[in-house]
Amino acid sequence: MPAARQAPIASVLGEVRPQIARHVFVGGNFFMLRVLNRFRHELGVAALPQEFESAALRTVGFLQTETARLLVDSVAERGRRLDVAVTLENLSGHKLPTAYPSRRVWLRLAVRDAGGRVVFESGALEPDGSIRGNDNDADPKRYEPHFTEIRRADEVQIYESIMEDATGAPTTGLLSGVRYAKDNRLLPAGFDKATAPKEVAVVGGAAADGDFTGGGDRIRFLVDLGSAAGPFEVEAELWYQPVSYRWADNLRSYDSEETRRFGRYWSQMRDASAVRLARASARSR
Repeated sequence: MPAARQAPIASVLGEVRPQIARHVFVGGNFFMLRVLNRFRHELGVAALPQEFESAALRTVGFLQTETARLLVDSVAERGRRLDVAVTLENLSGHKLPTAYPSRRVWLRLAVRDAGGRVVFESGALEPDGSIRGNDNDADPKRYEPHFTEIRRADEVQIYESIMEDATGAPTTGLLSGVRYAKDNRLLPAGFDKATAPKEVAVVGGAAADGDFTGGGDRIRFLVDLGSAAGPFEVEAELWYQPVSYRWADNLRSYDSEETRRFGRYWSQMRDASAVRLARASARSR
């Protein structure tokens, strides 16, 4: 609620009263707000363009200030390997991401040498909306596990829920999903994964990860430096995508006007389908 002011208590014949605060409910899907705005004429949208963009900006601002915190705990050279520890804190009161299971949050980590050259990068966002190295974006039958330690660029820490059908195959069909194959969404503070009921349980490798607890996660990167010279600059970013690449791409198999139309919307806006939630950096000595 913004600061209180003098305002009418109703839009029709409302009596003006002091200390009235207008309620603003901010969600997390900035992408669909902008889809509705861009294709407003085709979709018959009545709200004004500036109202949609204001809502999208407010959503992005909320996401970037109220959802997560990121910290590079340590950076150490050990021989020809860089040992990096990163801590993520969930500031929300629920799993991050929450709501519709097309949403995902992931960690991007890049290491640059003394000349600014990238010698390692995990979790880079591609222009088509996919995550480089993500098994699920490359192949709908596979997905990234939960990692406690990352050593290769094609290993990506993605906080998400992956559904599977009755045969055990990953699916994005709500009517086909019978259980989670993976649910390592960041937990809110106070969440005890050891006692959580099965409806909200942690599923997959995160269940046995001692650093994945109520309030966040801690992960280690062991980067092969090869012949690169330091000092090394480490940049960590936490990214969020309301409609992930796999969920959008799977719609191509359905022959209907609605899915074809959404596929067209996605194709034209996929380069703006994600937003950075938090960033941290550190340098080796």
